[in-house]
Amino acid sequence: MLLVRLQRLDQLPLVLLSFARGFRARPLLAFLAGESMEEKPVVPEASERGGSPPPAKKRRLLRAGREKQPGLPEEGEKRYVPPPKKRNPGVSFSDAHFAETTYYFESGLRKVRPYFFDFQTYCKGRWVGKSLLHVFGTEFRAQPLEYYRAASAAGRLRLNEQPVRDLGVVLKNNDFLRNTVHRHEPPVTAQAIEFLEENDEVVVVDKPSSLPVHPCGRFRHNTVIFILGKDYNLKELHTVHRLDRLTSGVLMFAKSAEVSKRIDQQVRQRQLEKEYVCRVLGEFPENEVTCEEPILVVSYKVGVCRVDPKGKFCKTVFQRLSYNGKTSVVKCFPYTGRTHQIRVHLQFLGHPIVNDPIYNTEVWGPEKGKGGNINKTDEELLRALVEGHISKQNLGLLDIAEEDLNLIVGNKEQDTSMNAAKSVQVTSVSVDPCNAEEPKCERECGMLTPSQNSVPQIQVPEPKSGETGSNELEDERDPLCRECKLVRPDPSPKDLVMYLHALRYKGADFEYCSKVPAWAQDDWEET
Repeated sequence: MLLVRLQRLDQLPLVLLSFARGFRARPLLAFLAGESMEEKPVVPEASERGGSPPPAKKRRLLRAGREKQPGLPEEGEKRYVPPPKKRNPGVSFSDAHFAETTYYFESGLRKVRPYFFDFQTYCKGRWVGKSLLHVFGTEFRAQPLEYYRAASAAGRLRLNEQPVRDLGVVLKNNDFLRNTVHRHEPPVTAQAIEFLEENDEVVVVDKPSSLPVHPCGRFRHNTVIFILGKDYNLKELHTVHRLDRLTSGVLMFAKSAEVSKRIDQQVRQRQLEKEYVCRVLGEFPENEVTCEEPILVVSYKVGVCRVDPKGKFCKTVFQRLSYNGKTSVVKCFPYTGRTHQIRVHLQFLGHPIVNDPIYNTEVWGPEKGKGGNINKTDEELLRALVEGHISKQNLGLLDIAEEDLNLIVGNKEQDTSMNAAKSVQVTSVSVDPCNAEEPKCERECGMLTPSQNSVPQIQVPEPKSGETGSNELEDERDPLCRECKLVRPDPSPKDLVMYLHALRYKGADFEYCSKVPAWAQDDWEET
């Protein structure tokens, strides 16, 4: 221990300060001994004398060199990960996105030609420390591991914008993944979007059934947002409210964030009046019926809800308009905006919508869920619902992605679903995959999200007569794409229409109405 005698007490702060400032030992001892603290020539560092720098400086120089080459792949834990980039919030699409592919009409359907597309995501917290192969095998099981190996060999998998050659690479925080897939979108009805209003503040349309509002699931170009942007040059629209894909009717968009916030405030204050019309099974009561049963979401992935005491408060008022001996036309006034609220309440009342692919099926029991009597667990209900649609070859009506299907019914049932699609081999390849990471809507996905910087990588010839023509894609098949190997039967336009229509939306300073659908007319007869 070094004992120091201070000549004056006021020297104590200087001694302590010298330690805090990191004085070298020799100058400090000299100070304590009373020697002079005059400046002395500074001896150059080893690097300045031509020798090698000290280890600490080596690390600083190496780190600086790495920063000049972001995404440089290295083995093991030495692999450099660049800092995350600031992402643009919200949904915004440019002409490059609209030019990814083209569409055409066939047999009453609007079809999109397949195209290459990038999915991207930052590494999730639960993936850190795990290999990329492990993540693909546990969280993206819609495709076999052989596909990801083939995609890696083809340069379609990138980690921090560098091609991934070894799927055994261990993921680190802020790793950025990109996967290029060959995308096939399901067809929608060819019914045109009708404009109800367009001014400086809003765009109001009559949405056809089967058309999603915005990109989600397997849909991108076959969405209202893309059609309005590409065909009508209406871009940067703000969604005021949403309708289910199979629901038709009044749909509003704001042209600015200010207008969107103003209308949203009316929604929050319950100032927005909504009126729907539907056709239901059986003879609906003549008197006004109010249903306030709470609704619980069973599965966001499949899109299924049910009445449950643990659910959220809901209120819907129903008024019968007509009855033809088999079915009734009913007006619906939802006072809350829960998912599938009208459909679930009608099922609970024992009058489900005539062609509702979810809530008017026998999987809910002999009475189809009337009074909330299901006698199945949620897992059993989901499995029965999916298997029922597989057997009827209309699984697309559930809007369920293949990875979610695999989680519910397993590999065996998924193989059955592929066979049930009456698929026909059209090319011979060694791997079967495509659309490995098809996300659900933004609120649900949590997996790979669409890249806002995607550019078309496939050249598709323009049809001779505008956007109408036959599907001639023999030269655009992708050897890694499962969908390119299959020929699936198209749904009929009738299969894509559900008898639920948003008839009127009224706010504090606006009111928009659409025409009553043909199926809601008194003299309508189902063919």
